Amino acid sequence: MTVAENTDAERAALLRFVERFALVLRESGMQPMPARVFAYALADDADRYTAAELADGLQVSPAAISGAVRQLVQIGFLVREREPGTRSDLYVLDDGQLWTRFVTAELQALRRFEDVVAAGIEQLGADRPGGRRLVETQEFFAFLGEVLADAVTRWPEERERRRLG
Repeated sequence: MTVAENTDAERAALLRFVERFALVLRESGMQPMPARVFAYALADDADRYTAAELADGLQVSPAAISGAVRQLVQIGFLVREREPGTRSDLYVLDDGQLWTRFVTAELQALRRFEDVVAAGIEQLGADRPGGRRLVETQEFFAFLGEVLADAVTRWPEERERRRLG
């Protein structure tokens, strides 16, 4: 059931959640409209949407949806499909291993941070207060990367354990 088929109270609750979660996503660096579209697709019950359905569900213009779905397709959160005989693209939340893909992308960013900091240590030296802070930063990024990589590896087994729980 899509939000259009929900009661007014259910629709209001869904949209409140979408705005709260989208705000968190925005604070993490995602653009506002892709954050709203992603939060909506994640929480709504439908498994595929046209751009018009997303616009209607979020109460925004179809033009606002266009760039958002393009970005979400590029980063792998949505998949664009088309039903035979239709002219409208459908957008499907690619929820198979969604969060492991997300964290894997974050791991790549952490590695870039670590590499830049390592180059800074090499260039500026570690034997000064700023250099020691850079060493601490590099060590933290390396540790965090190891922990997150381990969590991604362990997640399928943990997910199954929780489901059987």
